[in-house]
Amino acid sequence: MLATFKYTDTELKKLLASMIVLVDTREQVNQHITNYFELHNIPYTAIKLDTGDYRAMLPQNFELGIYRDTYFPFTVERKNSIDELASSIKEERFEHELIRSQKSHFTLLIEGSYSDLVHGNYRSQYNPKALLARIKTFEARYRFSTTFLNDMQLSGNWIYNHLYYHVRAALKG
Repeated sequence: MLATFKYTDTELKKLLASMIVLVDTREQVNQHITNYFELHNIPYTAIKLDTGDYRAMLPQNFELGIYRDTYFPFTVERKNSIDELASSIKEERFEHELIRSQKSHFTLLIEGSYSDLVHGNYRSQYNPKALLARIKTFEARYRFSTTFLNDMQLSGNWIYNHLYYHVRAALKG
């Protein structure tokens, strides 16, 4: 990756300021996230992603030795509720996405509370213990983590900071 360069703090800040959040074109009901990006002047662009809903990219920067757009293997898959998770986790394509995600640092973000999952406070008829077991089995099998976020208005902040600090760590080597 970019670990062969040693960036100064000033160069690192400049590179990170140019980071663009990539948003999958198929991502739905995400206006609260794009509104956050716009309100905080965070560059983003809609593009078809092979896996996940959000990724990070640094655009070409000859001055700092980045000769082409650089895409980072940090992926966030967002589910807007436990019900959406329960619906999608039953489908084969969800597991196929997890298989494809093996080449990236994959995180599943669920807008909802872990407590609601455990106590079955959602509309789906999916048994809470079975749903939790399915998530945890997938986490172990495909080596990813799940984050629950109670306040969906914080999703844009969480996604940006998650990607930002992973890219920062990658640049620092």
